[in-house]
Amino acid sequence: MTSIDLSETKGRKFGRVLAKLGKTTRERVHEALAIQKTRKVPIGQLLVELGYITPKDVQEALAALSGLGFMDLTGFEPPMEALEALPSESVQAYQVVPVAYNPTSKRLRIAMKSVDNFRAVDDLKLLMGFNVEAVVAEPAQVDALIKKHFSKTESVADVVSDLGKDEKLAKLAKAAGGSDKSIDLDAIGEMASDNKVIKLLNLVLLQAIKDRASDIHFEPFEDEFKMRYRIDGVLYEMVPPPKELGPAITSRVKVMAKLDIAERRLPQDGRVELTVGGAPVDLRVSVLPTMHGESVVMRVLDRSNVSLKVDRIGMRDDDLTMFRRLINKPNGIVLVTGPTGSGKTTTLYAALQELNDSETKVLTAEDPVEYDIDGLCQVQVNNEVELTFAKALRSFLRQDPDVILVGEIRDLETAEIAIQASLTGHLVLSTLHTNDAPSSIIRLVDLGVEPFLLTATLEGVVAQRLCRTICPKCKTAYTPSEEELMELQLRPEDVVGKQFFRGKGCDSCYGSGYRGRMAIFEIMACDDTMRDMIMKKASTNQLRSYSRGRGMRTLRECGLLAIYEGQTTIDELLRETIAED
Repeated sequence: MTSIDLSETKGRKFGRVLAKLGKTTRERVHEALAIQKTRKVPIGQLLVELGYITPKDVQEALAALSGLGFMDLTGFEPPMEALEALPSESVQAYQVVPVAYNPTSKRLRIAMKSVDNFRAVDDLKLLMGFNVEAVVAEPAQVDALIKKHFSKTESVADVVSDLGKDEKLAKLAKAAGGSDKSIDLDAIGEMASDNKVIKLLNLVLLQAIKDRASDIHFEPFEDEFKMRYRIDGVLYEMVPPPKELGPAITSRVKVMAKLDIAERRLPQDGRVELTVGGAPVDLRVSVLPTMHGESVVMRVLDRSNVSLKVDRIGMRDDDLTMFRRLINKPNGIVLVTGPTGSGKTTTLYAALQELNDSETKVLTAEDPVEYDIDGLCQVQVNNEVELTFAKALRSFLRQDPDVILVGEIRDLETAEIAIQASLTGHLVLSTLHTNDAPSSIIRLVDLGVEPFLLTATLEGVVAQRLCRTICPKCKTAYTPSEEELMELQLRPEDVVGKQFFRGKGCDSCYGSGYRGRMAIFEIMACDDTMRDMIMKKASTNQLRSYSRGRGMRTLRECGLLAIYEGQTTIDELLRETIAED
């Protein structure tokens, strides 16, 4: 069936619904269908243009076609229990309004602007633990109710204050007990399903996503329960909730991630998938038993914030040309190195996205799989069933790949199979934890890799770091002191004509002076001379000196260029890079 036929079929169904609802006649529908053959526009729009129906009639028919009810909100006032059921942040994030709520059955009815907003129902079920049913209403009426009742945003501090005053929660917390041996799971479960606890967690999650946080920490200590965000690599503390509510918050997270709330002695990992503001967000949940309870960390993977293109990750033109040359080699090993959280995975995904086409078979072994990319065969490493990097990599060689990504080279076995794969005509991409590009050679030799195998396979190493960028709203020029310049091994005469900037701190950057991060890179490509040096077991300093002589820009030098361009500060560069010999 052609697309035009399909469109006509949908139009006929839509027309039948309109006729059944008494909004128009079949003759008028047929008239619009005839026009639709020459004008490729929705039949509802044509009927509105012809003056046969109103936009409200279109909404009502679309709702009926999707099996949803339609609600006229003219003069309607939601009951107080419905207004209190959803926090303002959820209402604004999902653009819905609660119109009815039954606290006993936890059944919530929401009115939404469009039948396409079906993810709001799923997400609110997950976030709030309600039985959610949806109706469709006119967008203007939904907007009016949101503006009237939910324009004032509630802060985490407000919700924490309410929690502290709640006598019912205080009694439940006392009944629940504190130690792992005597804990009352029924009381914990009741606290975890309490509206105020759910509201707090919901608010924390939405605030974290809004503030571009990369991680959310819930941490139990002897005398308090801390909640912290990591934004641009730095942890910020929130107002802590009452300590006794820690197990309830932890249990609520475990319920959302489909983990076992009764298991409190072993680590657990899970995942929560949401759609916030139309953008897909994955939350990776890690639960760790500690002395004072379970510590929970949620990694926020906001796919809309990640640009998986090599020309968007922040490389300078010459570095980008070199990187593209490396990843387009027919075989060999290319390593990306740096500490945890330095953006290695994003760089590798960007490389894979560039190589991902119909003529290239790409296989990845990851722990965990952070982003699901069409066209890639991605394997989740699982040590519990002995699916290690090495085992996955060994199987890859029988899958006829062109490009292989190994999440991390952690041991000699993985390194040797990666080398074997590159020797048999595959391009292998992987990561390593080292301070800079030249020290990767010594790290691999220390793992037990023979130098002659390295020289035969290694094509290049990319080292990277993430530096916070200066907040554009409070950016101001200043003159650095001699002490600051000395820390960078510079003298005042070295920076004549150069301008330096820093952020004063404002509401936009929470007083930090920074907003966002940028990557700095160091790219070392191997040539015949370097291969001879590796065979002769040259030191890291010798490899670095030779690479710099060939034009390699070190991390510190790349960062200095960013400082001179007004992108970052001396303090950030000192924090992220080490001095060069």
